[in-house]
Amino acid sequence: MTTTTEGVWGVPSIGSQTSSSKSTVADDEQDSAFSGFNSFLRNATGHDVRCFTSFDAFVHRCMYRRVDGAALGVARALFGLAMLIDIPEERGGGDLDLRWGEPRDCRFPLIHSMEPTPSLPKMGIIYGLMWLGAAGMMVGYRFRTSAAIFSGTYWYIFLLDKSAWNNHSYLYGLLGTIFLFTDAHRCWSIDAWQNPPAEQTVPYWNYFILKFQFFVLYFVAGLKKLCREWLSGYAMTNLSYHWVFFPFRALLGPKLTDLLIVHWFGCIFDTTVVFFLVYGPTRKLATLFASAFHLMNSRLFHIGMFPWVCLSQLPLYYSFSWPRRILFADAAQPPLKPEHAQENCCHDGKGNPENKRAHNRVRRKWTMVAMLAYCSLQLFLPYSHFLTKGYNNWTNGLYGYSWDMMVHAWDTIMIGIRVVDRQDPARVHYVEPFAFTDNDRWTKHADMAVQFARCIERNIQQEAPKMWTTTTSPGSIGVPARPNVSIYFDIWCSMNGRFQQRIFDPNVDILQAPWSPFAPVDWVLPLLHQFSSLRDTLIRRKTEEVLGWSNHSDVLFIADFPGLTLRNYVGEDLYNVSLTVLQGTVRYDTSQDDDFPKSSTILRTGQSTPLPTGTFHAIETIGGEPSCYMYTYVNRTKELDAIRNGAEVKMHSAMLPLGEEFMHRWENFVRFLQHVGNSLLYELYGVPMPRRLKELVADG
Repeated sequence: MTTTTEGVWGVPSIGSQTSSSKSTVADDEQDSAFSGFNSFLRNATGHDVRCFTSFDAFVHRCMYRRVDGAALGVARALFGLAMLIDIPEERGGGDLDLRWGEPRDCRFPLIHSMEPTPSLPKMGIIYGLMWLGAAGMMVGYRFRTSAAIFSGTYWYIFLLDKSAWNNHSYLYGLLGTIFLFTDAHRCWSIDAWQNPPAEQTVPYWNYFILKFQFFVLYFVAGLKKLCREWLSGYAMTNLSYHWVFFPFRALLGPKLTDLLIVHWFGCIFDTTVVFFLVYGPTRKLATLFASAFHLMNSRLFHIGMFPWVCLSQLPLYYSFSWPRRILFADAAQPPLKPEHAQENCCHDGKGNPENKRAHNRVRRKWTMVAMLAYCSLQLFLPYSHFLTKGYNNWTNGLYGYSWDMMVHAWDTIMIGIRVVDRQDPARVHYVEPFAFTDNDRWTKHADMAVQFARCIERNIQQEAPKMWTTTTSPGSIGVPARPNVSIYFDIWCSMNGRFQQRIFDPNVDILQAPWSPFAPVDWVLPLLHQFSSLRDTLIRRKTEEVLGWSNHSDVLFIADFPGLTLRNYVGEDLYNVSLTVLQGTVRYDTSQDDDFPKSSTILRTGQSTPLPTGTFHAIETIGGEPSCYMYTYVNRTKELDAIRNGAEVKMHSAMLPLGEEFMHRWENFVRFLQHVGNSLLYELYGVPMPRRLKELVADG
C-alpha cells in the first residue's frame, strides 16, 4: 500500500513507499532528483512543478489554490488612488473644456466611425463617472460595479483619441479590467466591512494574472529594445545630462552614460527584472533596482502616474500576507480550507453536492481557458504587425499596444498642409498645423493622417459659405458651394537622429489615398536606411564642427528622394547660411526678386553655396539616387540677446519641484471638480457651462 502527503500547494507529493514497492534504484534516484528540484523551485519562487503535470492540476490545485487576499487588496487600493490622480491630469479631466469643448477639433479614434458625445456636459458626466468608479475601486465599495464603471468609461475615452495614447495609458485600462474579474474586495474594503466574507482569501490566479501583465510590460519592452536603434544609443540621446545621472556622468562621462546606463542597462533591466522578482534570493535586490528605476523615470519624463502604478504593484511579488505582517507583527495568514472541504461545502440547493462540485470544476476550467487566451493575446499583439499592415510606417503598429517604450525619438521640423480646390487648382490654401489639434502624433501614422485630412475637409465644408462661393452670373454675389478639395501633406521629420526626410508622398491627395488596416500603405515614403550609418560618422563630426563655431551656430541635415523638391525660406534673423551637398546631386534655384535674380545651379557631392536671407529657394533632387545635404547657419537673434544681457543665463529647473507639482495637480483637480459640477448643473437645470478658449489659455 502507498501513502501520500499533501504538499504546500495542496498537490499530493511523493512520499514514503511500503516494502512491497518494486521501484528500482534508478527510479528512486530520479524521484529524489525530481523531489529535490521541486523543493528548490518551491522555496525559491513559491511555485510547484507538479502544477504543470496536467491541466486539472494547473486549474484546481494551482490557479484556484486559496491564498490570502491582503496584498491584492492593497494593490487594488493603490491602483484606484493612482487613477484618482491620473483622471484630472493625463486623462484630461482638468482641461475637459479645452480637450472636448471645441467641435472643430480633430479626433483620432481607433474605430474611425467612433465619435465623442456632441455635448461637452455629457463628456463631463462620463469623466465624473470614471472618477467615481476609481474611487469605488480604491475603497472597495460596490467593487464590481465601481470597477465596471471605471473600465467602461476609461476604454471609451481611451478609444476616442489615438493621438493621446501611451503604453501606460493602455496598461491602466487592462489593469482596471483585470481587477474587475478578481476578488480584490475581499480584504481592506468597505464591502468586506459591511458584509464580512467567510474567509479573506482569493484564488491564486487573481495574483497570477496581474503579475503576468507586468511581466509583459517589462519583458516585451525589453525585447523591443533588443534592436540596433536602441543598443547603439540613438533613441535617448543626451539624457545623461539630467541631474539623476550625475553620479554616472561623473564616472563614465555623458556619452558612455547614455550608451551603457540609459540604453544597455535599460534593456537588461526590462528583460530580466521580473525573473529576479520571482526568484526569492534576488527579490529584494530587484525591488531596490526597480524602485530606483521608476523613481528616476518620474523625474526624467512627464509620464504621469505610470512610475507610481508600477511601484504600487511591486509588493505583489512578496508574501500574500505582507500587509498583515506590517500592521500586525504577530499576525499570521488566515486559515485556509482544504481543497476537498471547499468543494464538499457546496450544495446545489437540492441536497446534492456532487452536481455543484462538478459544475464548479467545469466553470473553473472555462475561466482558465479565458485567462490563458488573454495571456496569449497579450503576447501576440506586440508582434501582430504582419496582420495590421495599415498601421506600419517607419515603425510597426500604433504606439500603444506594441510596448516599444522610448525606442523611437522623433524630431519634426516642418508640417505643410496644402488644400487645393479641384475645380480651380490655382486656388490654394495652407492650414496652420495646430489649428485643429494640440499635438503632432498624427504626422507619424498614416491612419491618423487620413483621419486628420477628413477632419480638415469637414471643417472646410462647414466654413464653405465664408470661404468658397460659386458665381452664378456676372456681378452676382455668388451662392454658397460645397467645396471639392484635395489635401496634401508635406511633413519632414527625423527618427533617432537620422536625416530629416519626408514621411508621406507630398504629391498624393490624402483624401483619395487608399488606406486599410490590413494592407501596406504605399504612399508612405520609405525610411532612407542607406544614410543611417552616417549618424556615427558624418553627422556627428559635422555637428561637433559647426557647434564649435560659436554658441549660436547650428546645422540641419536633410535627405530627399529623386524628383522631389524642397521649397524653403531663410529667415532674416540668420546669417552665414550655406548649403552643402553631402551625397547625390541637386538643382538649387533661387526665387526672383530685386536683390537676387533667379538662377539655377547644379550642386554635386561635396559642393556648397551661400544662401541669401529673407528669400525662398528650391532644392530639387535630380538623378536616380536620393540626395542628402546640410544647412549651416548662425542665429543672429540669439547672439544679440546674449550680447545685450552681457552673458548667457541658463535657467535650471528645480531638481525636485515637489511643491510645484503638488500645486499643479491640485489646480487640475479643482478645475476637474468644477467641470464635472458645471456639467451636472447644465444637464439638471440648464445652467450654461463656462468654457475657456485655447487661444486665451495659450496667451496666458
